[in-house]
Amino acid sequence: MQSIYIAGAGSGSGKSVAVLGFMELLSAINRRVGFFRPIVSRDVHDDTLTSLIRRRYDLPFPAEALYGCTADEASALVAAGRYDELLKQILSKFKALDDQCDIILCAGTDYDGLVPSLEFDFNADLANNFGCTIVVVVKGFGRTSDEALHAVHMAHESMVDRRGDLLATIINGVEPEFVEQVQRRARAVLPASESLYVLPETEALARPTIGEIAKMLDGDCLCGEDEALNQMVTNYKVAAMEIPDFLNYIEDGCLIITPGDRSDIILAALAADVSAAYPHVAGLLLTGGLQPADNVQRLLAGLRRNKVSILSVPMDTFDTTLAVNRVESTILPEDDRKIAAALGVFERNVDLKDLQERVALCHSERMTPLMFEYELVQRAKSDRKHIVLPEGTDERILRAAEILTLRGVADLTLLGNVDKVRQRVGELGLQLADIPIIDPTNSAKRDEYAAIYHELRQHKGISEQMAHDALEDVSYFGTLMVYTGDADGMVSGAAHTTQHTIRPSFETIRTKPDTKLVSSVFFMCLADRVLVYGDCAVNPNPDAEQLADIAITSAGTAASFGIEPRVAMLSYSTGQSGKGVDVDKVREAVRIARARRSDLKLDGPIQYDAAVDFGVGRSKLPGSEVAGKATVFIFPDLNTGNNTYKAVQRSAGAVAIGPVLQGLNKPVNDLSRGCTVTDIVNTVTITAVQAQTTGQS
Repeated sequence: MQSIYIAGAGSGSGKSVAVLGFMELLSAINRRVGFFRPIVSRDVHDDTLTSLIRRRYDLPFPAEALYGCTADEASALVAAGRYDELLKQILSKFKALDDQCDIILCAGTDYDGLVPSLEFDFNADLANNFGCTIVVVVKGFGRTSDEALHAVHMAHESMVDRRGDLLATIINGVEPEFVEQVQRRARAVLPASESLYVLPETEALARPTIGEIAKMLDGDCLCGEDEALNQMVTNYKVAAMEIPDFLNYIEDGCLIITPGDRSDIILAALAADVSAAYPHVAGLLLTGGLQPADNVQRLLAGLRRNKVSILSVPMDTFDTTLAVNRVESTILPEDDRKIAAALGVFERNVDLKDLQERVALCHSERMTPLMFEYELVQRAKSDRKHIVLPEGTDERILRAAEILTLRGVADLTLLGNVDKVRQRVGELGLQLADIPIIDPTNSAKRDEYAAIYHELRQHKGISEQMAHDALEDVSYFGTLMVYTGDADGMVSGAAHTTQHTIRPSFETIRTKPDTKLVSSVFFMCLADRVLVYGDCAVNPNPDAEQLADIAITSAGTAASFGIEPRVAMLSYSTGQSGKGVDVDKVREAVRIARARRSDLKLDGPIQYDAAVDFGVGRSKLPGSEVAGKATVFIFPDLNTGNNTYKAVQRSAGAVAIGPVLQGLNKPVNDLSRGCTVTDIVNTVTITAVQAQTTGQS
């Protein structure tokens, strides 16, 4: 399998977007993917791109194995006329990594001026010596169409001169209105055998964040929450005026640069940020190494919530301003918003299927967690569904909504008081201006939904007034949106109980015709596989008939998400070795399930070790298609299932996605009240994929 070398054709090309996009693609279809940088500036641990890739893709290699040499070492060798020795040194480290990988993604030099001799031709030489196919990233930012096309032509000529094996050319950061024109003109001059992609400029990627400025200037963060470091900086202001004049110059997303002893400016900026009459302040940068007065620091430390980071640097105001002006936008490992934006723009504008075929990789037989997540996102994006999120003021919900929107996973609607939701979005500095917000208390749909709910539940004593009152509740309103087709699915539970979230769906959406009860599964993402656990959240003590139904439904869920179902019906005994009420229940469930679905690979009663360990399974249940190879695990009761999934999650470091409800006519899924933003993103994505299989639009 031919490794890939991504080279920027000059400085500021934004090749990090291409690196992220390719790494996401390759990691999802092959388990042993490596990452390599031929040269890092000084210390590989400080290299932003290497840190980003290592953290996101959990690479099992030490940082020292992921680079060839430092910029200082390369400069010394080139200055001494030992260019070939430099190539050999870097190649030796590349080959050492290559022995441990199926494919390596290389990210070329940064053109940071430290090694002026090592430009595009050097990257081409390295790619040829590594045996890599090359992806050229050409800068489109701030260039006219003619300038961008000229850069493409020059890069291509250099590749031809160096006999490079060119896989694709990416023109990155073109103004959106010129994308089609640049695509058409560039395609006309490049060989048909080479892929060409044009990525439009995206504001979320073009602007640095407070965290990036802090990293580049080596600034100390005096206060501000962690999320505040991800605030985007659209402009900066040097504050030297008195307060009345200074306030007139504040702009949305501005970084305010001022000496550290200007307590008046500090307090005025914080007050302006919380005031509805003034724009949002991205952060404060205090110069001269000066600290605010002690009583001001005490005031800052006592703020209950501060989303404005305050940084301190030792440089004077003039030098600090020049340094800030030189900061280029990057993608820090902890910046989930930029990562989502980068992957979103890459996946929207690159033919991923074409790239897979060009790279000629075979899909792994195993469904690894990264493959699972990748396939989920791609499936959700292939037929976008509309998901309603009732908890519109919850910070985690809003942050997840931004990531889902940036990646184009689903169309979303938030429920809640419109003013409060918008205020919360503004406080968090999120890009959610285009997401609809509905307040159930005054929605034009409330009466319509109440009439439908009354008709469905009047036999249970629900009056018209009771139905109207119920539709003030966001869970009932969101569920009725799904029931009527105004939304395709719902995700809730970050701030509500499971009962509050799912009861309305039991009353209205109800179960599929071929399903006797609603149950749940967790997708358990282990280091090298994804398993399905059911039922761990809904049914406390299912009987044999219900266990069989859970097994059959869970197998269908696993298959619909690309996991080959091999169903293990778990018990404390394997095969015919044990007796008792509990094991007999599982044995009867196996008989019922096999009678209903003879085509399923299903076995039991079986103990967990025999289900997952091939040696144990062969010994305890020889000849079984499931023993040692199970992918779907059906627990005999809620007590066993819930404790087991949590034990595996906490002890094995597994990611548990769920509970995912199954059996409903339309998808409604519950979140844990301790859920993370990642949990919400995964659950919404799964809900969108479930909605695709219901046939609802």
